[in-house]
Amino acid sequence: MLKVFRSRWFRISLASAGLFALLLGVAMISACTAMGGRATGARRAAMEQSAQWKGERFGNPLARKDGPYIDMLVQWVKGAKNTSPSAPMPVLDRTAAEFSDAPAADALNITWLGHSTLLVELDGLRVLIDPVWGERVSPFRFAGPKRFHAPPLAFDDLPSIDAVVISHDHYDHLDYPTIVALKDRAKRFVVPLGVGAHLAYWGVDEAKITELDWWGSLDCGGVELIATPARHFSGRSVVMSDQDQTLWAGWIVKGPTHRIFYSGDTAMHPTFSEIGERYGPFDATLMESGAYNALWADVHMGPEQAVKAHKMVKGKLLIPVHWGTFDLAIHAWTEPVERLLVAAEAAGVQAVVPQPGETVFPDAPRALTRWWPELDWQTAQQAPVISSGLGIRQPGEHSGLPPSAEQDARSADYARVMREP
Repeated sequence: MLKVFRSRWFRISLASAGLFALLLGVAMISACTAMGGRATGARRAAMEQSAQWKGERFGNPLARKDGPYIDMLVQWVKGAKNTSPSAPMPVLDRTAAEFSDAPAADALNITWLGHSTLLVELDGLRVLIDPVWGERVSPFRFAGPKRFHAPPLAFDDLPSIDAVVISHDHYDHLDYPTIVALKDRAKRFVVPLGVGAHLAYWGVDEAKITELDWWGSLDCGGVELIATPARHFSGRSVVMSDQDQTLWAGWIVKGPTHRIFYSGDTAMHPTFSEIGERYGPFDATLMESGAYNALWADVHMGPEQAVKAHKMVKGKLLIPVHWGTFDLAIHAWTEPVERLLVAAEAAGVQAVVPQPGETVFPDAPRALTRWWPELDWQTAQQAPVISSGLGIRQPGEHSGLPPSAEQDARSADYARVMREP
């Protein structure tokens, strides 16, 4: 036995085990840091005074009803075709020189940098929405959904940012390494209640952080940033110990000449109509359109309801976001825009689908061009996504009709989804 302990094989094995333990420890420490901080003191008190605070956590006016978790697990295990690109995506690479001039005081330019990351230049203000430059949307650097494409604009080429706006604290919207890199470069950070705890934990100056409840607003040199209701959830802990401890929101950027609406992550909810009445019409809407499924229709609204929400808020030009960068659902990666364009045409809605890196000019939008490949995808009738609480029959709630009649009934349900509220 003594010879075994003295053997070269044993020493190598022991060293390897020690190195593995060290690397694992470093990874776990890094992951814990990426999970962020918890609200305390005055920040916690402000959260508890919110009408959205439900005793121990934030909640939605319309209850969230997830599908059976075992069904979700089965679907994820089975997987689907074409959930990520099989060839390099056509990305429009941008440079610092293209953003070197200050934004015009009466212009609206919207640059889609992938997923929900958007550089918005509106009436002289530069707003960076949900910035994610990280390789993975995960607390771990070695695991989790990985980017389909490199960021179209290198982080070091970012122009001066007046405000960073965050919709909620999920990893595909609040990216720890990006926030750390931005903390000394951005002038301010505007976030929903509680999210500021993460930023402060990562070293962002408290004086730069503004937290807002739904319908709260902040004036940024004549351009107003307004938090709006959304139907979602929050949390960053891998054991879900912090679920709904921070608020989620959509955002309005409202200037003297232009205004836009960003849905954030959300299921369908009737408050879209109130947003439209109070602040519409909007020159453009940036609507979450991907990562949907009937089993989590109260978390993401999907393409058809995105078109309906666009009409409810009185949008002019529809730009789909939250697709095309990460594999976060069980549908073909191109399916969100295919379905959205079908729904938009049926509803008489003008939509444009920019390449990652492309700038959209809503005052004079270009004609719609197809830059993504043609792949197999499921239609709205084949894979319906209808949020609950809207008075519409849910997928799976069969009427007992024959299959052909059931399909007709489901098509009628979708016609109802697309009608004006």
